[in-house]
Amino acid sequence: MNYKKLIYTSVSLALVLVMGCRDMNNNTVLVSSPDGKVALEINQGKDVLNYRLTWAGELVMDSSAISLLSGLFSIKSVSQRTVDEQWKPVWGQFSTMRDHYNETVISMLFDGAELNLICRAYNDGVAFRFVSNANQEIKQAIYRCDFKLPENSQIYYTVGEREPEGPVAVKEASKKIKLPVVVEHSKGKYMSLLESDLYSASDFKVMNFQVDQGLLFSSNQVATNNGEITTPWRVILLEENIGDLVVNPVPLNLAAPNQLKDVSWIKPGKTLWDWRVHGYIAPDGFEYGINTESYLRFIDFAAKNGIEYFLIDDSWYTEVKPGKITPSNKLDLSVVSEYAKDKGVGLILYYDRRHGAYGDEALFDYYQDLGMKGIKYGFMKDNVPFTRNAIALSAKSKLLIDFHDLPVPFTGISRTLPNAITKEYCHAQQDGRRAFTPETFIKMALINAVQGPLDMNNGNFDLTGIDAGKREKGPKKIGSYLSTVAAEAARTLIIFSGLVCIPDAPEAYEAKLDLFEFIQKQPVGKWDESRVLHGKIGAYMSTARRHNEQWFVGSVASQNGAVLDIKLDFLKEGKEYQITYYEDTKETHCDTNPEAYKVRKSTVKKGDVIKAIMAPGGGHCMWIRP
Repeated sequence: MNYKKLIYTSVSLALVLVMGCRDMNNNTVLVSSPDGKVALEINQGKDVLNYRLTWAGELVMDSSAISLLSGLFSIKSVSQRTVDEQWKPVWGQFSTMRDHYNETVISMLFDGAELNLICRAYNDGVAFRFVSNANQEIKQAIYRCDFKLPENSQIYYTVGEREPEGPVAVKEASKKIKLPVVVEHSKGKYMSLLESDLYSASDFKVMNFQVDQGLLFSSNQVATNNGEITTPWRVILLEENIGDLVVNPVPLNLAAPNQLKDVSWIKPGKTLWDWRVHGYIAPDGFEYGINTESYLRFIDFAAKNGIEYFLIDDSWYTEVKPGKITPSNKLDLSVVSEYAKDKGVGLILYYDRRHGAYGDEALFDYYQDLGMKGIKYGFMKDNVPFTRNAIALSAKSKLLIDFHDLPVPFTGISRTLPNAITKEYCHAQQDGRRAFTPETFIKMALINAVQGPLDMNNGNFDLTGIDAGKREKGPKKIGSYLSTVAAEAARTLIIFSGLVCIPDAPEAYEAKLDLFEFIQKQPVGKWDESRVLHGKIGAYMSTARRHNEQWFVGSVASQNGAVLDIKLDFLKEGKEYQITYYEDTKETHCDTNPEAYKVRKSTVKKGDVIKAIMAPGGGHCMWIRP
């Protein structure tokens, strides 16, 4: 670590502490954030602990239970500390992370079993987890955490591979809800409820929320393997602006540190993808499919334009047996692999775990022997032990891993095992051949993305052809794909991922190389700084990311269109910058004229305000450099 400042204090229960205090009269422990605006109050009940959360003087979470072991307990001791340190992720939205919090550890006795509740208060969130002391004999437990929101709260939540729900009152929500949940208060403040570091909680399943009589809660029953327990962190993020939830550092700071000694082979980047191109007929008459010649074309374009990877999706093989995967008779994978190697393009290869005869222990080594740089793993669903094991085994074989079909979110795993490069924890573009709307995209970018990197497959340029049904896997309903090419380019920046998967044909990008420049120039995953400049669910979103002294800004609008003021106050004083705009035109429309765009250049300086004018369903992009 470059810098670390750590203060630790162990105290008796009756002592007033730097960050909080223990009130002997009402059995209350208080831990406050470093800036003093966030206060987490822990109260001792009969057989549970209860917590209350206030933020800037406002109650944002009323008395809510948190428990692990049932029955009577006694508080043995309370200790507190302040931590202020920095660490560097292998890749991410920031090149340096500051981890600054006040922590309280409440040690308890349950019939002789010792258990610690660890509570952390950040300036922008709180978190708590239970950890048992070593050599315990805890066989079973129920990890429950309630979230009693103010009555005027509205919530948004993910719904698998479909549009997120909300805004709804808790009592009107579905009975079971996947994380993350985004909460909007009547006064305009926002929270997100999720978990972090499931990796370290080996006995636990992924958290889902349940609703009962207007109360939101999570409950996990667990049988321990060795009698010791570490739970995932339960996390509440706090932000004035909804977009800031997406770049909030708390979930990553809570995750276990990097477990890999050698990370030199982990390289984030962009990838071409074959799945949505099948059936596309290029201008020279060539038809794309699952075959050697198609894949060589992808590799040629990737090499020519600095695209790091090419992803080969499903149906490249016809049979799976122990020790052998048989490719399609139209595909010579060895030729494709050698060609990609010669061109400096990494290959990522799909595998469907439903064809599990090969076995994971051999699968990842086999993929490494094939010369692959990564695996896209399909259909593991919410199997936590399997997913954790797959990430670890792929790392052992030096493979990036991208999970398909709404997998375990594993928030924070990109810190712990940074080969976990992305995942489809969303409605990826045209999943099930369903097209999604501009409003759906904005919802997912502000809700699903809170839990971590997403593989959403944005960046189509042949919108007219796709929407006319000229692809084998285009939308089922003709005319249902509403977007503009400027919006498609912007989406590749707005959705954070260690692997940006662009789904169109090489020729579609060749035809618009001036616009493709915005995608091509992005240093994916190597960002020094990320900001969400504007965000309103169902209306618009604008994101800015910096690499060295270059800034990339992407904005999108709903079908109502939008005009956003982009203040360039993030630029350095006294410098002139060159800027390239990639924009909708006056004639652009997501339904009737999706491919109209313009590219222009100018100069800007700190303090300038750019009006990002976006067509219905449109977008706006800027590349700014000294």
